[in-house]
Amino acid sequence: MKIKIDFDLCESNALCEAMAPDVFELDDDDFLQLKTEQTTPENIDAVKRAVAACPRAAISLED
Repeated sequence: MKIKIDFDLCESNALCEAMAPDVFELDDDDFLQLKTEQTTPENIDAVKRAVAACPRAAISLED
C-alpha cells in the first residue's frame, strides 16, 4: 500500500512520527517528511495506527 499525506491538512504535530518513526519524521523546520511511501509487512500496523491517530486525517493509504 502507498502512504499519502495531504500537506494542506498536516499540522506536523508528530503523532505519526511517534507511532511509526521508520516511516515519518519531522525535519529541522518541523515539516513532516516521509522516509518511504510504501508500507511493508514490518511497518503496516504502525502506519495504520498513525493514520487513525492523525487529528487532521491528513494521512491515508492507497492500494
